[in-house]
Parts: sequence; structure tokens; C-alpha cells
Amino acid sequence: MLTLHVAEASPGTAVLVDGAHVAAVGPYDELAAAHPTARVRRWPGILTPGLLNPYGPELLEQTYHPDPREADELGTEPITGERARALFRADPSRQGASARRGVQRLLAHGTVAVAGELRGRAAQDVVRRAGLAVGRRPAVLPGPASFSPVPLVLLPALVPGAPARFAVFDVPDRAALVRQGASTCVATVVAGRLLHRRR
Repeated sequence: MLTLHVAEASPGTAVLVDGAHVAAVGPYDELAAAHPTARVRRWPGILTPGLLNPYGPELLEQTYHPDPREADELGTEPITGERARALFRADPSRQGASARRGVQRLLAHGTVAVAGELRGRAAQDVVRRAGLAVGRRPAVLPGPASFSPVPLVLLPALVPGAPARFAVFDVPDRAALVRQGASTCVATVVAGRLLHRRR
């Protein structure tokens, strides 16, 4: 089934998705006229190729993402450093569940690719199952590990035939995305699947 994604502030870069791949990229009016039976998903803001987060190991293997049921004991924010290492030592099974929650946080920030060498099987499996691409780390890392690193690393432009990986941010333009950061993400699509949608 064809799905046409269009964002209010970037109607010139609508994306037609066929299964897991990009079928076409172009002005919404043209794509809608050429494919009148396509399901249409309308979003606020801008549609972009999505982000590469260069901190895969730091965010998925060296950070503990608490389960909501642990909020009273551990809080809700990611835990790093010796405290995270102690939690993993005490219960190694926490690694996989934490990595799954970490990937959900990445998706909620428009991440469609990660970089850095993932050494643990749990994180590798979670990344593979989510369909995130694995890229090369930039030569210079943009500051401390973050779900919204500064500067943001946008992937190359979408082209027909490429995997359907992209994100939508509720901002008026790319300059605003740079200023406001990746927490403005409203939707993330990976392999044609809508894996994150802000409610």
C-alpha cells in the first residue's frame, strides 16, 4: 500500500512510501495527483531525512533507561556512569530492556541511524530489530552524548529506491530545528514503518 507523507512547512518535499522504500519525493500536489489512492499522512512542521545519533554505545550500552515501574526507586531520566554500571552488574538482563527503551527515546528524537561500535549483543539486536541504520561516527563528536546532540547530524536527502527512513519535526524550518533541537520530533519512520508518533 502506498503512503504519502507530507508536512505543513515542507510541502515541496513530500515522500511517497511503498513498503519499506521511498517510491518518490517531490511536491505534495504532484505526488497526490499521480497517486490518488495513496493513504495520506499529514504532519505539522518539516519532513527531513532523519538524524544520525553518533552516540550509539554511550546511549544504548553505557546508559540505563529506567522502566516506568522503577520510577519511584530510580526516577525516569537516563542513568549514566558508575550507577548505570552497578545496575548492569547487579542484573545483566537489564541491558536488553534498557536498550529497547533507549531506542524508543532515540526514535522520539527523530533518529533513524546510530554510529559507534556496539559491542553487546543486546544493543545490536535491538538496533537491528528496530531497523535503524548503522553509520560511521563523525571524525569530531558534537559534545557530550545526548539524544539531541549539538550540532544535529542530518542524513543525506531522500531519493526514490532508498530505504524509507525519515523524521518529522514540529518546527517551521531547518534553522528552527537546529535552534530547538530534536525533541521537537513528531514522527519517525524506519523501513516504511511509523515507529514513533507524538501523541
